[in-house]
Amino acid sequence: MAALEAAGDVRRTGGTVFIAELGLDGRLRAVRGVLPAVLAAIKAGWKEFVVAEPNLAEAELVAGAKVRGYGSLAQVVADFDADPQDLVLAVPDGPPAAAGSDDDGASAGEQAPPDLSEVAGQAEARLALEIAAAGGHHLMMVGPPGSGKTMLAERLPGLLPALSDEEALEVTAIHSLDQVRRGSNALIRRPPYERPHHSASTASIIGGGTGIPRPGAASRAHRGVLFLDEAPEFDKRVLDALRQPLESGELVLHRSAGTAAYPARFQLVLAANPCPCGKAAGKGISCECTPMARRRYFGRLSGPLLDRVDIQLQVNRVQLAQLSDAGPRESTDQVAVRVKLARDTARERLRPFGLVHNADLTGRILRGPLRLPSADTALLDRAMGQGSLSARGYDRVLRLAWTVADLQGRPRPCADDVGLALTLRQRGEGL
Repeated sequence: MAALEAAGDVRRTGGTVFIAELGLDGRLRAVRGVLPAVLAAIKAGWKEFVVAEPNLAEAELVAGAKVRGYGSLAQVVADFDADPQDLVLAVPDGPPAAAGSDDDGASAGEQAPPDLSEVAGQAEARLALEIAAAGGHHLMMVGPPGSGKTMLAERLPGLLPALSDEEALEVTAIHSLDQVRRGSNALIRRPPYERPHHSASTASIIGGGTGIPRPGAASRAHRGVLFLDEAPEFDKRVLDALRQPLESGELVLHRSAGTAAYPARFQLVLAANPCPCGKAAGKGISCECTPMARRRYFGRLSGPLLDRVDIQLQVNRVQLAQLSDAGPRESTDQVAVRVKLARDTARERLRPFGLVHNADLTGRILRGPLRLPSADTALLDRAMGQGSLSARGYDRVLRLAWTVADLQGRPRPCADDVGLALTLRQRGEGL
């Protein structure tokens, strides 16, 4: 368009941003990343945009953008050569409601997450899942194959609140940059769920590719859940690379063509067998692994990584009596109500500190403004004195205790809340 304008074939196009790929046949082709491109241009002061027709609905998600979609270059030239009085620009008032959306925050093309009521038994694991959702805590489950670790992880996103307009726009922009596009241009309203295979490379998890690097699974899981099944089977470099986003909530990728920074604030869920053969837990099962093999297996999970995982839980196989129990089980919707109330409570309490979730609490705050009476932390003090709990683990338990109290509707944790939190943390202290 700049060349045509310079040649005098079209009127002045200044003030308009053109985002599309031009085919050899003159057609305009859709491109990846239209949504983040329009967002960046709006922030820089641009208002009018021309995109390929398939990208029109995606570009119109941005409030204040005047967007026109065309099928060919000929149509664009004809439009810009016409009298300005004949041009009609559609200006959306704000992000449109997702087509086919309902009260639970789903958008067209988004499948409802599996329901928690389908999980038989596993009362402790279900409670741990609820606490993780309410406090934003990272979670690790260790148990034999078939104990339900994957089934539980798949139900965590359903317990998280639907994304706000701002969060949905942010998440959808990240997915717009990915090569594999979603079937709908509607905003992503549900917290995303990513489950990469344990053979995945560092680039596929963190991001990479030629030219400007594309977001990986960690960024696609932003505002949602990143589940690493068979976590010790992942390359140690992949696991260590996750420490940056777990600490800062962002991934900065440096390549020869440039640097890209993608948000990556997700809840990490790790799952592992108790040993390489998976038979170290369970009645009547004999483990075939040597002590050295077990140490090597869990050795890939570094101390700095596990230090960031608040809940470390053992998950056992469901017994026949539990599997046969036909009694009512709480659904995802029922538990999600408690999770939202607990999150709202924590948000109000943490607002003066500039925090949102209990998982973000620092030791300084826990031992200062939110310090608990010694009578309520006696169990913790004793565990630390006996060497069964590390200094970092001490703070992790206190974070969990605040989440337990929020779920129970208490203004601060009591001794029982601290005891439950210690149970959820201490199960993995020996890893």
